[in-house]
Amino acid sequence: MYVCAEIITFIDCLIKITEHLGSTAALLKKEEKEMCNLCGMHDECTPQQTMSSIQDTKAAYIAARGKLNAIETATVSPTNGEESHYTNQVQLKENKTHMSSALGEKENNTSFNGRVMGQEESRNKTLPDNAENEDEKQIEHITVENINGNREEIHGIIQTAEREIQETSGSQREEMTTSSICDISKKYINSTLPNDSENIKHKHNIMEKEYLDVPSDDADPQVSCYITAPSYVLQQLECRIINNMSSLIVGDNEELVSNVITVECSDKEKRIPFPIGIAIPFTARYRGNYRDIMVKVCDLNLQSSYLNPNSLEGIKGGYKGNCAAVKVYKLGIFSVVSCLKKESFTVTKKGLTLKSSMDSRISLNYPPGVFTSPVLVQLKIQPVDPALVAHLKAQQDTFYSVLSTSPLIHIQHPSTYAFQKPVTVFLPCSPYLGKNNLGPEIDHKRTASATTSRITPSYFNRTKGASIRKSGKNTSEYLKLLGFRSQDSGWFGLDNVIVKTIQSGLISVELYEHLERFIVLHLSSTMDNSHLVTFVKSLEEAMLSTTACIVLSHQKDNPHRIAVLVVPSKDLSQVLKNLRLEGFGGPPEPSHHFQVGEGEQLLLRFTGNIFASSNGKDYGKDYTLIFHLQRKPRLELQIKEVDEFGNYSCPHYKGTIVVYKVPKGKIAPNLNQSLVINENLSQLPICKLPLRLPKHKKLINRPQSTKRISKDPLEALWDNLLHWLAEELSEENAESLSSTLPLRRSTIQLIKLKNPDDLTEQIHEFLCFWKKSLPTFTDKLRLLARHLCKIGRSDLVEELKFKWENKVFTAPQEHFDVAAE
Repeated sequence: MYVCAEIITFIDCLIKITEHLGSTAALLKKEEKEMCNLCGMHDECTPQQTMSSIQDTKAAYIAARGKLNAIETATVSPTNGEESHYTNQVQLKENKTHMSSALGEKENNTSFNGRVMGQEESRNKTLPDNAENEDEKQIEHITVENINGNREEIHGIIQTAEREIQETSGSQREEMTTSSICDISKKYINSTLPNDSENIKHKHNIMEKEYLDVPSDDADPQVSCYITAPSYVLQQLECRIINNMSSLIVGDNEELVSNVITVECSDKEKRIPFPIGIAIPFTARYRGNYRDIMVKVCDLNLQSSYLNPNSLEGIKGGYKGNCAAVKVYKLGIFSVVSCLKKESFTVTKKGLTLKSSMDSRISLNYPPGVFTSPVLVQLKIQPVDPALVAHLKAQQDTFYSVLSTSPLIHIQHPSTYAFQKPVTVFLPCSPYLGKNNLGPEIDHKRTASATTSRITPSYFNRTKGASIRKSGKNTSEYLKLLGFRSQDSGWFGLDNVIVKTIQSGLISVELYEHLERFIVLHLSSTMDNSHLVTFVKSLEEAMLSTTACIVLSHQKDNPHRIAVLVVPSKDLSQVLKNLRLEGFGGPPEPSHHFQVGEGEQLLLRFTGNIFASSNGKDYGKDYTLIFHLQRKPRLELQIKEVDEFGNYSCPHYKGTIVVYKVPKGKIAPNLNQSLVINENLSQLPICKLPLRLPKHKKLINRPQSTKRISKDPLEALWDNLLHWLAEELSEENAESLSSTLPLRRSTIQLIKLKNPDDLTEQIHEFLCFWKKSLPTFTDKLRLLARHLCKIGRSDLVEELKFKWENKVFTAPQEHFDVAAE
């Protein structure tokens, strides 16, 4: 019983130690959470998964450290090498003298408990530093929850050991007690540490994996992305190319330059040690000061955020090209887009004068006191092509007064901070359209639909007489400012703002209120605000669109294979040249030019006697092409006739490709399959492309000749002579001979239809017909010689007689083997 009481006291001591460790771990969790929150203020992308992983790691370390200090010490150390490998070394410290005294004298139990508690207090003081050091080594240990959950299991094991000790003799109890406790420690630690050691080993085995996938519009696999993560995570990640979702991914003023990919984890319960690295290949054909390359991240609800790539170039595996590399804190839908470059700066109470890094001609002057506290401002510049202005003027006569425009400025201020003083903006605005820029084609434009009502609020009581300031050099030219605010229903003219000309091509504007976008128009005469607003809306829509056409080409070696492309007008000649080099060409001509927006879908519907298939099996479907300016929308299909006996009066099978624009409102997103296009396309098609397919050559068993095959040597000789004669006669001789010989016209026409391209065979056929129509005992040689003299070929008569008398066979002789014998 004395031994039983001592064991119970020892168990209670261990339970108290565990409780103290649990409270210490909870305190450290709270402190860790506050530290993560502070880090989150510095970095917006701090993931919840990383925070919970750090907390669990530290709590686990604390619990394990307390447990091991009581009965053991566990150390995990990495070895040198690229891959970190870890080994567990468990060293049990058995203090038999201390344990014997604890079992031998009950009063010493108090000092034992006090010593343990003292160690616990000192340990609590040093745990934060130790935990931080261990966290830097990324070591995972037993969690506090596991210890608390297994407390009853430990208690039951010790009770079992206690009963075994009671059954043994008194001399063996001391030794048995010490060894039992050590066995319990070994059993518990061996059941927990190997799994944690395995996690540590996997966590440090960082690798890069190349993911391949087949796009929905291509038969060849492509590199979708490269992911850098622990090896056990890479085995669970799945990456797919979903380019059919691209129309819903890109937004206004964005251009897709990569595949759209989705990254998912096959094991939904798997905890991923974020951040992980993702590198996405891309190809950007248009670069400039005003645009930037960003990685767009979307969730399943298509809520998006943007990441600035830390690298845009480099060699990844076998891929040599541009890759946008980022570190991500969540999985989802990824793409690389070219968007307007954003410039951010802070305006303090002392004011700020800023010259834009994108265009040195554009600058902003915030005077001191314009804001009562520091304000973050974001600026984007969208240049306007003069050719686009000329194109709009040519389309509508009401825009004739517009000479040129300034760049379209996107600026974002906090709406709660009103301007205390006017902000001066300096902008470039050419006084006229450059002659070199005037042209029928629009270079690199985009389209978007935007319907806004014309509401012009008056915020300041100023006279409208000073609304338009005349240019300094030419009194017939005017400058007008137009602004945009979504809360005020779109664009409106600011009649109370004075626009000044600083020098040729440079103007200044004083802003008294917040504007989301604004632009300055250079006019040759005054225009009504409604016409100006209409012009700016048309300009903004045209800047979001591209003039393009559809090209249809047949493969020369295989007319059943076609390529359909959506091509910007300015790239048409180069694309046609590349198609010819690939072996494509032929009719029809490219379609007429039309406006298409970035990410807009075009539905191809096959009608008539021709339908198409993308895989050579499933025919009769409709197909879609999604336009992206910096990518090459292309569709390769197999076509064939619907009815083999159709178009009987034409040498070709006929069909038509009818092309429709699909509004975004009629597209239902579906990640698992192609976009579902709602039917009821009520709008007219934007173009139609004719299709032609040559008919199959039908094999018809027709007799090669009307002559009778005979084994008579004389008949074989006659046939050889007539064939020789047919080779000697010209086309004019044949016409004359056919008119002199007693043959029916229908017979001659039938012979010509049977052999339309072989004149020799035609002459041979009607000579055979003539010979067949003669009586048996007629002197055929004499009669034929008379007809040859009538057509002026008496030179053939002597040779004909010589061949007949000497039985001379003229090559080819394959038909006259019998006669040769």
